[in-house]
Amino acid sequence: MKTAVVLAHGVGGRRDLPLPFGYLLFGGGLAVLVSFAVLVWLRPESRLDGATAGVPLPSRPAAVADASGTRWALRVLGLLLTGFTAAGALFGRDDDLNPTGSLVFVLFWVGLVPASLLLGPVVRLMSPLRTVHHLVCAVLGRDPRQGARTLPAAVGYWPAGVSLLAFTWLELATPDPDARTTLIVWFGTYAVVHLAAAAVYGSLWFDRCEGFEVYSTLTAHLAVVGRRSSDGRLVLRRPLSGLDSVRAAPGLVATVSVLFGSTAFDGAAASTAWADRAQSGPLGPATANTVGLAVTVVLVSLAVTAALRLAGRVAGTPAGTAGPAALFAHSLVPIAVGYAIAHYFSFLVFNGQQAFILASDPLGTGADLFGTAGRHVDYALVSVHLIAVVQVLGVVAGHVLATVAAHERAVRVLPRRDAVLGQLPLLALLVAFTLGGLLLLFAS
Repeated sequence: MKTAVVLAHGVGGRRDLPLPFGYLLFGGGLAVLVSFAVLVWLRPESRLDGATAGVPLPSRPAAVADASGTRWALRVLGLLLTGFTAAGALFGRDDDLNPTGSLVFVLFWVGLVPASLLLGPVVRLMSPLRTVHHLVCAVLGRDPRQGARTLPAAVGYWPAGVSLLAFTWLELATPDPDARTTLIVWFGTYAVVHLAAAAVYGSLWFDRCEGFEVYSTLTAHLAVVGRRSSDGRLVLRRPLSGLDSVRAAPGLVATVSVLFGSTAFDGAAASTAWADRAQSGPLGPATANTVGLAVTVVLVSLAVTAALRLAGRVAGTPAGTAGPAALFAHSLVPIAVGYAIAHYFSFLVFNGQQAFILASDPLGTGADLFGTAGRHVDYALVSVHLIAVVQVLGVVAGHVLATVAAHERAVRVLPRRDAVLGQLPLLALLVAFTLGGLLLLFAS
């Protein structure tokens, strides 16, 4: 990306780490192994129940959050933000000072993770696609939840995975992803496809099939404030309690693999070795990056699928029990979220500032809407040492949480011996992903 990309996604290097890199590699893998051992020894029974866990919020803030006025205020805000971004794309200047690319790739795409962790499923609440669909249905006198056809259960999360793969391809493989025409065509096509599908299948389409909403909602299951599935009440809960309420569906593993695999490829593609090969190779950068992204996502998906299937065989999943993908698929979410935080933390901190600076003059008319047009990026806002620490903690914490989530689900539905044995293939995968994630982040 060219627009406002003042830094690579990862800033800290090995020299900025608090300990020698070899020690951190060893410690990261050991943390996952020790977590598993402690869980097996001290937690033979599950203590999580995502359907009933949590302390209900006081009635007043809960009523405000659930009020129709609040919901419509968020919808209108989503439309305004979308309109602001679209105006820059349609009528802004054709140079690096156009804020559209920064608004899309930095504040929206990268900011989606922390926003969802802190505030819940923000895309669902503010989605302009949902709002347009709702308004059209209101005009036609239709229930937005009802479509002309019932969405087949076999569709699952597959359209969301494809949507996210298409977006990461736009970001990482196209030669000029933040060009105005590129963004207009891509998002225009995206909106038409999903609105047409919602017209056929109703708003349930957005729940499972709209990529950005699915990403935000999966991430929001780790938020401390969430909606309890048993009664729909807003509650304060432990992050893993919310995660436990994720139910597997076709395409969930593939969707999470796209998230993790694309971030991993972004890290690998930032290396000098890959850049040199992509530039000088016979395929050219765009094709090389397309192939690299596809291969990385496929390899991650195959590794996860193999580990889950092996877990099922080792555990000897009894009849009437969900298969290994249904048991453990939810545990992959913290891995994707943790690595996204680790990889994009510095990118959001520094390029996020640049996005607000550029957004003050969205059309290139000399305006200063937010009083930020004359400011500069503050590179002293966070130190490279802090960035390196966040990167390490993001990777390791994500895998430790995945270990806990898998253990809690296994001991609840499987006999103790089968539960322990069934987790071993997934544990091996988590250790490998931990080491691989750290190596990608600190390859330089």
